[in-house]
Amino acid sequence: MKVSFKDLGLVNTREMFAKAVKGGYAIPAFNFNNMEQLQAIIQASAETRSPVILQVSKGARNYANQTLLRYMAQGAVEYAKELGWKKPQIVLHLDHGDSYEVCKSCVDFGFSSVMIDASSLPYEENVKLTRKVVNYAHKYDVTVEAELGVLAGVEDEVASEVSHYTKPEEVIDFVKKTKCDSLAISIGTSHGAYKFTPEQCTRDPKTGKLVPPPLAFDVLKAIEKKLPGFPIVLHGSSSVPQEYVDMCNQYGGNLPNAIGIPEEQLRKAAKSAVCKINIDSDSRLAMTGAIRKHFAEFPGHFDPRQYLKPAREEMKKMYTHKIINVLGSNGKAR
Repeated sequence: MKVSFKDLGLVNTREMFAKAVKGGYAIPAFNFNNMEQLQAIIQASAETRSPVILQVSKGARNYANQTLLRYMAQGAVEYAKELGWKKPQIVLHLDHGDSYEVCKSCVDFGFSSVMIDASSLPYEENVKLTRKVVNYAHKYDVTVEAELGVLAGVEDEVASEVSHYTKPEEVIDFVKKTKCDSLAISIGTSHGAYKFTPEQCTRDPKTGKLVPPPLAFDVLKAIEKKLPGFPIVLHGSSSVPQEYVDMCNQYGGNLPNAIGIPEEQLRKAAKSAVCKINIDSDSRLAMTGAIRKHFAEFPGHFDPRQYLKPAREEMKKMYTHKIINVLGSNGKAR
């Protein structure tokens, strides 16, 4: 049985990306695995009237169950309406699909957008597989994100020890041949909470804290020049807020040298052709930090609602901050 995303009340990314590129802001793409994350994302998006992309990795899809996910997405749309958002702009997106079969299955189960990540394959094979996914998805008006270049780091099944910047000279040929709707590029972002080794960073002489290397904005500019107005995506863009790392460590965690992308660099990216910025680790850190803190303060609690409620509130605070202060997408989906 095939399900259309339109019947679930979802939208694809085409129109929201066009507006974001023109308006100089980026759409938040928040990964989720469970109900509390989803509630927090919808609350933050509805209250700020921000278009939003609900991202599900292959691992999260296996964890949550694809049928449940479909109804969760449909429920998210209805929940947003309950919160007073009359016309929610919500996308359900597959993050890092690694095969045609996974992408096809997501299209058939009501996803409104899919990513085929064939960036680890040789160039021509990446083109071939991406084109195959595009041909199927476009039949059902589902938008497709592709990737050129490789990000370092680990997130779910996606892992690479080294990054390879996207080659600006390849982007025109790639987009022309694949007909993808957006392109994820590598300019120095990285997956996970350990985006850089201490050796890659410098230390702030005043605080002693690690300072990550800057993003390669020259590569981004070269790509923008080759593909004016084309939607660009940044993966691995969590900032790994020190407050959450400290909260985790203070209450029994062990996250040495966790470091992310500085928010001022993401603000700069959001004003360019980058119209989708992926954030996952920050949510995990906010949730884990709040739960650890709660258990330390209330060791007698064992009802999941008792510790998941403050975790949900912490995530909502973080999502709202990203929408308003980093991506600038608030008020763009009234």
